Amino acid sequence: MLNPAKILSNSLSTADFEHYCLEVFRFQVKENEVYRKWVQLIKTDVAAVKTVEQIPFLPIELFKTHKVVCGAEEKNTIVFTSSSTTSAIPSKHYVKDTEVYRLSFMKGFERFYGNPGEYCILALLPNYLSRKGSSLVFMCHALIEASQHPLSGFFLDDMNELLRRIQLLNNTPQNVILIGVSYALLDLCKQSPALGENFIVMETGGMKGTRKELMKEELHDMLSKGLNTPAIHSEYGMTELLSQAYSKNGNAFEAPPWMRFFIREIEDPFQLQSKNRSGGINIVDLANLYSCSFIATKDIGRLNEKGQLQLLGRFDNSDVRGCNLMYGSEI
Repeated sequence: MLNPAKILSNSLSTADFEHYCLEVFRFQVKENEVYRKWVQLIKTDVAAVKTVEQIPFLPIELFKTHKVVCGAEEKNTIVFTSSSTTSAIPSKHYVKDTEVYRLSFMKGFERFYGNPGEYCILALLPNYLSRKGSSLVFMCHALIEASQHPLSGFFLDDMNELLRRIQLLNNTPQNVILIGVSYALLDLCKQSPALGENFIVMETGGMKGTRKELMKEELHDMLSKGLNTPAIHSEYGMTELLSQAYSKNGNAFEAPPWMRFFIREIEDPFQLQSKNRSGGINIVDLANLYSCSFIATKDIGRLNEKGQLQLLGRFDNSDVRGCNLMYGSEI
C-alpha cells in the first residue's frame, strides 16, 4: 500500500524517490485506464521499466478530454479545472483525496518558506476567485487559514482594501507574502504602494488573456520597479499537478523532493535532453498518486547546472513536430 505521508516528505532521499516512482508507475498502469491505454499505445514494456527515465509521460492535453483518474470517480472526488477562454477546453483534474493535496502544498511551503503561521498572506487572485474549481484558490485558502493573521485574506476587486492592509503592514516586524496573478500585480503597480522589506511578492504567472504574455525577466523587472522590491518570487504549478515549485529570485525553480523535472527533445518527445538544453518540460509529481504522476507538459524550459528549472515559453501546436501521437485521439 502506497503511503502518501512517507512519499510526500521533505526528507525523501533520491533513492526513495526513484523507488516510489517505479511503485507509483506500476500502480497507475494497473489502476488508471487512460494512462494504461497510453502506455499500451506507445508499446511500452512495463516489466522492462527499471529507471525513472524509462517511465512514459502522459500528454497533458489528455486532461482536457479524458478522466485521468485511478479507479472509479467517488462521491468525495473534487474536480479542479483550469482557467480558459470561451474558445478553449479547460483541463479537469479529478482529485479523490484532497488531504494528499493539502499535505503536498503545506510540506512544499514549509520547505521553502517555513511555517505559514509566521506570515500574513494577501492573495490577489481576481480571475480565480470568480470561478469554481481553482486549485490555486484551494491552496491559498488553506495557507491563509494556517497563517491565522487577522489581515490575511483574498482580494477580488477591492484594491482600496488591499492598499489599506499594505499600509498597515508596511515596514512592520510582520512577515508578509503578497501572492497574485501577473496581470493583477501589474495593476497594483499603478498604485505605487512601495512595499517594505518585510514583504515577499510572489507571482503565479498568467495574463489570462488580459494583455500580452511577458518573459519572466521582463515581468519581474516591471514588478520589482512598480512595487519597490528587489526580488520577485514565483510559484510554478498547474491544475494537472498537486505540487508546486518555487523561485525566490528570477527564473530558477526548485521542486520539493517528491517532484522532479525532465526536459524532452522537441523533435522527439520520447527522448530526454541533457542539462542546459531546452525542450519540453516533463514533470514527475508523486502527489498525483490517484491521477497520473508522470506528465508531459506544453511548457518549454531547460535545467541549469544546479538542476533548477528555467521557464522559456510554451508550445503551440505548430511547434510540436513529428509527435502527432503525443496529442492524438487514439486513447
